[in-house]
Amino acid sequence: MRGTFPGFTYQLGNLLASGNATLQAGLAQSYGDYAFALAVVAGVVAVAVALFAGFGLEARGVRFGARQEARA
Repeated sequence: MRGTFPGFTYQLGNLLASGNATLQAGLAQSYGDYAFALAVVAGVVAVAVALFAGFGLEARGVRFGARQEARA
């Protein structure tokens, strides 16, 4: 499981990103400006990342390295 999950999520990211070039080309063709298409895609991604970061779960009160301190 430790080796399968990172590989699976990496490939899932590739799957989601594979339609990006087609999306950008379609936007550029519709609006006649490739820079606008890049800006729209970058803006949507920035908003999505901000929302995920803002509403994501956070582990509070966790002491990093606590297991290592107990061994020493």
